[in-house]
Amino acid sequence: MQTPSQQNVSSARRLAGFFGLKRNLVILLIAIFVIGAGEELWMRFVPKYLQALGATVLVIGLYDALRTLLGAIYAYPGGLLVDFWGHRRAFIIFNLVSISGYVLVLLIPHWGAVIAGMFLFLSWTCFSLPATFSLVGATLEANRHSMGVGIQSVIKRLPIMIAPLFGGMLIDRFGIISGVRIALLISIFLSTLTILVQRQLHEEMKQEVAAEDRWNFWRSLHEFNAPMRRLLLSDILVRFCERIPYAWVVIFAMDYIGVSGRQVGILTTVEMLAATLCIIPASHFADRHGREPFVIVTFIMFTLFPISLLVSRSFSALVIAFMIRGFKEFGDTSRKALIIGYCEPQRCGQMVGAYYLVRDLIVSLGAILGAYLWKLGPALNFVGAAALGVVGTIFYVKTIRDQRDYRSII
Repeated sequence: MQTPSQQNVSSARRLAGFFGLKRNLVILLIAIFVIGAGEELWMRFVPKYLQALGATVLVIGLYDALRTLLGAIYAYPGGLLVDFWGHRRAFIIFNLVSISGYVLVLLIPHWGAVIAGMFLFLSWTCFSLPATFSLVGATLEANRHSMGVGIQSVIKRLPIMIAPLFGGMLIDRFGIISGVRIALLISIFLSTLTILVQRQLHEEMKQEVAAEDRWNFWRSLHEFNAPMRRLLLSDILVRFCERIPYAWVVIFAMDYIGVSGRQVGILTTVEMLAATLCIIPASHFADRHGREPFVIVTFIMFTLFPISLLVSRSFSALVIAFMIRGFKEFGDTSRKALIIGYCEPQRCGQMVGAYYLVRDLIVSLGAILGAYLWKLGPALNFVGAAALGVVGTIFYVKTIRDQRDYRSII
């Protein structure tokens, strides 16, 4: 018979096994949480910050376009570097580059510094994306990938639930410019502290890949199988739905509905709470019963969000809209797990990077389109976004049916 202490250890191990909490993933989760706690104090207020610094509508649109574009451009070299350097060295360097970007934006309160600093401060978010996928693939079994991605998604959203609320309070107390600069100081401190955590990562043993294969982008694209190519096209269409209104959501809420910075923080908390509540159960059942239906639900939620914004006329209505925005995470871990499963294990970072390079390079145009539509009016912006979401969702449903019909014939 087990003693109480042995039973506690056994229960802890079962719980860790359920969530896929192996050593390297726990270290990564700590880094994601601490860095996110700093970034989310100010990141969501950047469009409003740019507006306060005198940026025009087109400059704000440029910021959003560059944010997506850099996510595309950085994803592939990020995958290459993690395959070449290993996870520990790659994560530390990505973090250091981001810190230098925070410092630049802090020292120069001008919208041009924000645009220039983006090339640096988005390093952690963009370079590390394929690295996190690769770490999940290297650490967990294939039937645990959704849960591995899911627990990361939850931890990533915990600071988003809290930090924008405090960031909004800083802005309400000190003004948009001073509030963001104070938040940047906090972000620099927390990211620097995280380097001590990242140094504890252990490298996983993996099969070596020839140098010429590691750096061959076209080879990565060529090795995308048919389901991965169909998922990519659907994802592009749905991400257009997200990107078109993305930079204008906070401005719409503050300028058209009249909410405060603190209320924007509350809306973000509502969004993240809705996401957090659905991610873990959805990831668990997706690993056991199939991932595609969960991806379809996610695409539907992407489509409903701009429609819910369109009909919002009060803070209460925005709460419902942001709940819908949070529920778009219902099947996003399933989508990421599908991508990991479609990749060759020894080249996972590279192939994930290629996927996001293609997707975000194309979707970055959605930010420019969003700025153009915004000048014509919020309604046109939101309706145009929803229309692309409908097309992407229908296309993905059709591809799933075609795949099943093909399998039944075989």
